[in-house]
Amino acid sequence: MASSIFLHQSVNCFICNYQLGKNLKNGLAATKPNFTEKCTSSRKIGGIKARAVIDTMETATSPTAFPFFQTESQQEDTPASKLELADPEFYKMGFVRSMRAYGVEFREGPNGFGVFASKDIEPTRRAKVVMEIPLELMLTISQKTPWMFFPDIIPVGHPIFDIINSTHPETDWDLRMACLLLYAFDHDKNFWQLYGDFLPSVEECTSLLLATEDDLKELHDENLASTMRKEKARALEFWEKNWHSAMPLKVKRLARDPERFIWAVSMAQTRHINFRIRVGSLVQDANMFAPYADMLNHSCQPNCFFHWRFRDRMFEVMTNAGQRIKKGEEMTVNYMRGQRNNMLMQRYGFSSLSNPWDVLPFSGNARIHLDSFLSVFNISGSHEDYYHNAKFANEGESFVDGAVLAAARTLPTWSEGDIPPIPSLEIKAVKTLQEECQQILAQYSTTSKQDQHILDSTPEMSWTREAAIKYRLHRKLFVEKVIEALDIYQDRILF
Repeated sequence: MASSIFLHQSVNCFICNYQLGKNLKNGLAATKPNFTEKCTSSRKIGGIKARAVIDTMETATSPTAFPFFQTESQQEDTPASKLELADPEFYKMGFVRSMRAYGVEFREGPNGFGVFASKDIEPTRRAKVVMEIPLELMLTISQKTPWMFFPDIIPVGHPIFDIINSTHPETDWDLRMACLLLYAFDHDKNFWQLYGDFLPSVEECTSLLLATEDDLKELHDENLASTMRKEKARALEFWEKNWHSAMPLKVKRLARDPERFIWAVSMAQTRHINFRIRVGSLVQDANMFAPYADMLNHSCQPNCFFHWRFRDRMFEVMTNAGQRIKKGEEMTVNYMRGQRNNMLMQRYGFSSLSNPWDVLPFSGNARIHLDSFLSVFNISGSHEDYYHNAKFANEGESFVDGAVLAAARTLPTWSEGDIPPIPSLEIKAVKTLQEECQQILAQYSTTSKQDQHILDSTPEMSWTREAAIKYRLHRKLFVEKVIEALDIYQDRILF
């Protein structure tokens, strides 16, 4: 990555709950995609506003008689308090219009940036806006021909447009976005020349496009590894075709080596957003880079969503209506609803420990009673919208998570009207399904405990290899969770 650029642009930005943060080290920040529960750090938080402390005088009366002289209680420990505030200049980059944030703050941890609530957000009947990104700061290209750019930064006749125009309309969206991003870095007085310093470098990116062959072998998933090899070969072939020696310098300097271009493709895959926008009377399905909004991490139970406000061409991040968000809680969105871990890994370079859409390949004839399984774990809703009804769960019970919801979807089940299950047959089916799960685990050369030991004992491994090992670890933990859920089911089955 290039060194930091001095942020000298004019400021026209309003930030609620503004706090002065510690300057980013070397002006760079890694943005390793990860789940909210994997953000831990032991570093001291810098930039805390100085506060005067008044010593109370000892008197014979009760200390509570003088509340004005009481020292302020210690700040509550929250996930955000373990991370460092972003550089204040990070909010101010802009030209005509800048990003505006309301009640949120950006913090940096060992796994990169995250967005956290800077105050309690009370539940309301309507969704609440917490972030606004104007169209001028975004990079947007239509999904269908003729290619349209918002804002239109590529001049007529520039060779980069011919390169974009040579891509396949249906499959090469990431190559087009990579070309647009590289051009924005080179375009004079462009916002992305500043914001690019906050994107992860090659070493800090978890995309499997940047993984070595040894990293791909750590997946223990040959289908996924083969897919990533083909994706990388497609990007290399495109670079070799368009960045040859006869191309003009203004194109060559965008990606002088294939590693630079593959990095740009990985940014396109991991940070882009598919969205329908309206500009005037024109409605377009577009691929876009939305700065600041791309710092939101993924969660299968998000508390935010995206919205396009067409009247002033503003991309909004909004909280879910009726949801309470406590101060210090992370703001999240759902990257890909209904997708398995292998798709999350292929596109974003991470996997989820409790993905409610993961599946297991059961091949036998054993089946369990669906309604009985759902009632044991207090799971409600239709098959596509299962959720844990915590109101009927025992106090303090925390076993049911996304993995148990995935088990309810992936386990072979039967349900025939009001016919009740026969306990002996259900227990027999449970044993058969658990044997299939053990066979799946036996296909791996390592156990979940061994994988965890590798992660704990090798802190300096590359980010792509760490993501690959976590992927196979999460797969094994999911299988073990299904086995444990079947044990609980046969113990609690309703007679």
